[in-house]
Amino acid sequence: MNSNQEWKSRKDAATPRGVGVMCNFYAERAENAELWDIEGKRYIDFASGIAVLNTGHRHPKIVAAVQKQLEHFTHTAYQIVPYSSYVELAEKINQLSPGKHAKKTAFFTTGAEAVENAIKIARSATRRPGVIAFSGAFHGRTSMGMALTGKVDPYKIGFGPFPGEVYHAPFPNELHGVSVEQALSTLQTLFKTDIEPSKVAAIIIEPIQGEGGFCVAPVAFMQALRTICDQHGILLIADEIQTGFARTGKLFAMEHFGVVPDLMTIAKSLAGGLPLSGVVGRAEIMDAPNPGGLGGTYAGNALAVASALAVLDIIEEEKLVERANTLGQRLIQQLNASMQHGNVKNHVAEIRGLGSMVAIEFKHPITGMPDADFTKRVQAHALEKGLLLLTCGVYGNVIRFLFPLTIPDAVMTEALAILDSALRIG
Repeated sequence: MNSNQEWKSRKDAATPRGVGVMCNFYAERAENAELWDIEGKRYIDFASGIAVLNTGHRHPKIVAAVQKQLEHFTHTAYQIVPYSSYVELAEKINQLSPGKHAKKTAFFTTGAEAVENAIKIARSATRRPGVIAFSGAFHGRTSMGMALTGKVDPYKIGFGPFPGEVYHAPFPNELHGVSVEQALSTLQTLFKTDIEPSKVAAIIIEPIQGEGGFCVAPVAFMQALRTICDQHGILLIADEIQTGFARTGKLFAMEHFGVVPDLMTIAKSLAGGLPLSGVVGRAEIMDAPNPGGLGGTYAGNALAVASALAVLDIIEEEKLVERANTLGQRLIQQLNASMQHGNVKNHVAEIRGLGSMVAIEFKHPITGMPDADFTKRVQAHALEKGLLLLTCGVYGNVIRFLFPLTIPDAVMTEALAILDSALRIG
């Protein structure tokens, strides 16, 4: 048995429908920005396992680093028998993350786990219960992650009740009628009607919303949040799980805003395809929980740590920060060229992003309302022609682009041609 349809039948019988699967084919192998299914069809990967593969599939240096670690050990549980590579990676993250203050880093397994622990650390450090997140946010599928997430379908339907003392404020989005001033005003109203600021432990925000539609936080808004947090003793948590590790044309997206967070969550492209996440923050805040309060059986797994050390080397050696800006500019130029076609232009509400974290949002040409159907048609046509694209946005009307930053120029050219065709036909 080696056909996609046969494996789909087995999947439907063996696994629950709650694990949604986008593609109807099964991966056999992958290399850099290309992937082949079990029937031999080739795809260009503009999904990167949901922003995990900034360094591409199977980068030779990552493969070598993991193989080398395999020769020593795969697991000890860092809290039981520690290893030097964990400490070395923490030192590098402390050095590279925003801010010149003393920092410490703890490693975990998934992005949601990092978010959970960031909230734990913030509550422990401030002795306050409240947390404020934003509309359109995505912070994971755990109970606290769902409570923080500002998108109901499909992440929260049927899973309540959620943990208490979590509040939401509007994320500023001019396209959808929410100005910076309105967002800040609503936050002040929240302090008047729902929770006093002296009871808020943290405000958590994605500098560029991921699942929410690649909406970039305005600089003025981010700077205002920093001021509000400083005024009331609230910790500012930057969720850099999707934005980190060169994706936005900076190593971390917060570098675009001139704002230093108190805590930052990292994951996804940190370890080039192996499960690893972390929380990095001010040393005195990170030290608030008692020994044993943080950790996990697989937290900071040795194989993933080895991969992450290789990822940081690759980003520096191959200048992926600069590469992200170059590739993002190429993509935006192509999207603008595609808009010269009338059908495309009439459907485009906005092109936005930073570096290679770019998205295109679609509207209905007559009503101006979000057009999820057009978005799905573009995605389906691209997939048929061998290009993997992901949708996002509260209304499902946004296509986000997450190609590896190591993608060869020729493959990028081929992908952009498919994208142009998909936009025209969509």
